[in-house]
Amino acid sequence: MNEKNKKPLVNRISISLPDELQAELDSMVAARGFDSRSQAINDMLRQHLAEHKRSNSNEVMVGTITILYNNATRGLQKTIADLQYRHLDEVISSLHVHMTDNQTMEVILVQGPVQTLQLIADEIIGLRGVITGKLQLMGAMIPPLHPMPPSTKAQTK
Repeated sequence: MNEKNKKPLVNRISISLPDELQAELDSMVAARGFDSRSQAINDMLRQHLAEHKRSNSNEVMVGTITILYNNATRGLQKTIADLQYRHLDEVISSLHVHMTDNQTMEVILVQGPVQTLQLIADEIIGLRGVITGKLQLMGAMIPPLHPMPPSTKAQTK
């Protein structure tokens, strides 16, 4: 078997849970379709560790800014688009869906230093006409789609 086909090493730990917490965990495992408790606990730990990194570092992470806004608010859609354009280094893509009652949900895929992403999210979520919003980050990165050629990098500095 070559290196690419080997499974990553795992460490076994044991935890003690009160009966009712274990019952709730087992119920969630079944409801969400996890293969095992370990898989569910891994997912929860990754989410909590990403939240910890988000609040305690300026690591580069990937995530989404999800907002719900009133599309009847004058100039709001243009302001959101302009803000995304100002942050081309961090905004990877966005998708919006028109809902009922003049509402639009927009999901903006972002990558960059945590503090920068939080500032972008705060600016968008704080706009007049935005009903609600949330920044969700993960400890992963999108590989560069089109690396800049060396001559271009030198010119931009």
